[in-house]
Amino acid sequence: MLELSVPTSANLKAKLLVAGLDRKHHQPRPPKLHSSILPSLSITNSQQPAQPVALFPPVNQSVAAIVFGDGSDSRLYPLTKRRSEGAIPIAANYRLIDAVVSNCINSNINKIYALTQFNSTSLNSHLTRAYSGVGLGKEGFVEVIAACQSPEYNGWFQGTADAIRRCLWVLEEYPIVEFLVLPGHHLYKMDYQKLIEAHRKKKSDVTCAVLTGKKNQVSEFGIFEVNSDNKVTNFREKPDKNPMKPILVNAYRFDGYWEDMRSIEAFYDANMESTKKANMGYNFYDKDSPLYTLPRNLPPSLVTDAVITDSVIGDGCILNKCSIKGTVVGMRTRIGDGALIEDSVLMGSDIYQIQDVQTNGSEGMGIPIGIGEGSHIRRAIVDKNARIGKNVMIINKDNVQEANMEAHGYSIKEGIVIILRSAVIKDGSIL
Repeated sequence: MLELSVPTSANLKAKLLVAGLDRKHHQPRPPKLHSSILPSLSITNSQQPAQPVALFPPVNQSVAAIVFGDGSDSRLYPLTKRRSEGAIPIAANYRLIDAVVSNCINSNINKIYALTQFNSTSLNSHLTRAYSGVGLGKEGFVEVIAACQSPEYNGWFQGTADAIRRCLWVLEEYPIVEFLVLPGHHLYKMDYQKLIEAHRKKKSDVTCAVLTGKKNQVSEFGIFEVNSDNKVTNFREKPDKNPMKPILVNAYRFDGYWEDMRSIEAFYDANMESTKKANMGYNFYDKDSPLYTLPRNLPPSLVTDAVITDSVIGDGCILNKCSIKGTVVGMRTRIGDGALIEDSVLMGSDIYQIQDVQTNGSEGMGIPIGIGEGSHIRRAIVDKNARIGKNVMIINKDNVQEANMEAHGYSIKEGIVIILRSAVIKDGSIL
């Protein structure tokens, strides 16, 4: 169910393992990849029996990950108006890209290249601050490679394959046997060592992780046809497209939770899953496979006479006499007395702000960051640093499915109201 995109250079003397990429990049011609599988060897002497020699060094020496932020055709707009998909906050304390980087760390892969381009400022900052040596060992790294001009190339990356091709000179700095190519905005847990083991066992040039799809999702994905030996026999970019000839792709079957954030509704649902006791989605509480992120040294959340049920509360929040049900409350969120928040995603704030805010002549700036007293929010996503006034109703009262109201600080996608980053919603507003 995942699309494949690989570089077209004979200089890449390594194998590729692909766990899924953005779907709208062009498919390149088959790469000329050189086999690095060695024949079985054994050593004998008069004192010891024959023993096999390891064919590969440990994955932390032989495998590097290539992680992509995202492309310009984001399906999560307006959350991507000022950030890339990988930088979007999720589950109160994290960002989407944390899931993929954590998969690498938990799989003992400690050489990680992040190729970024579109709205990448916050993503680059997060990666460089969050993963400077965390769980990576003395030789590990997360290195951000941002799109730039050079004597050979004077334009943007023209897709994922082009991005890898243009960065080969960096990727060849270490004696890497395989490259693991990953999307940076998908939410899933995978032990990449099992994927690598299957790849090596089959002596594949390319191995792609595939997911058994639900019927209502088929139109959203590329489709692999796989035989009983996990050989790819056909590939279609869409169900109505002609099949493409496989390019030596073995398939690695994955049957766990995997969300590629194909829509605002999918992102919303993934957050809602994090609030449920019987979590059928991504497990944020797995002690054997922890989720890493930037340590922020925030104080514990302060809760004063609030009623909170089935919710996730991030660090450093100030929650007064409010009611919160089935909601993700992001870091540094302030909620005033009498407010009611239901089935929503609040992304929180980048700063703390005193409540006694002066207008200074700017319209709406007298409203502090956070949720004002007596406001009611239901089935909404409130982006960072938004200022929601007192007695505001964000409930989609007319049941609108799609609306572009960015000039007024909000949009509606798939019936979900999205309050834009740093938007100001005046006292008494009804949305």
